[in-house]
Amino acid sequence: DVQLQASGGGLVQAGGSLRLSCAVAGLTFGNSAIAWFRQAPGKEREGVACIVSDNDDTVYSDSVKGRFTIASDNAKNTVYLQMNSLKSEDTAVYYCAGDRGPLCSWHKKFYHWGQGTLVTVSS
Repeated sequence: DVQLQASGGGLVQAGGSLRLSCAVAGLTFGNSAIAWFRQAPGKEREGVACIVSDNDDTVYSDSVKGRFTIASDNAKNTVYLQMNSLKSEDTAVYYCAGDRGPLCSWHKKFYHWGQGTLVTVSS
């Protein structure tokens, strides 16, 4: 079974930082695309960042580029999302998702999803 476990959400003030973690099991970690998505109330889900650790392929949405960093720890099968300079518009439920195959693309379908973790940014 593929399992993704997201954690690390919470309440933070605007301008602050938060780090999310996604523990992955059941996928060939280094050769899989692991991504963070988010969904704000009343909005569609959007891709935030994606990584394939074996080839250092990373993709970011324009809305977080320069503020968020995705990284992986192959020894722990865990992907992190470091979020800096947080804004109120970053408030959302954040989900991690995984797919077999070493390609990060928002056009591909991610078949495996974890539960969400809520990030609330107060202004």
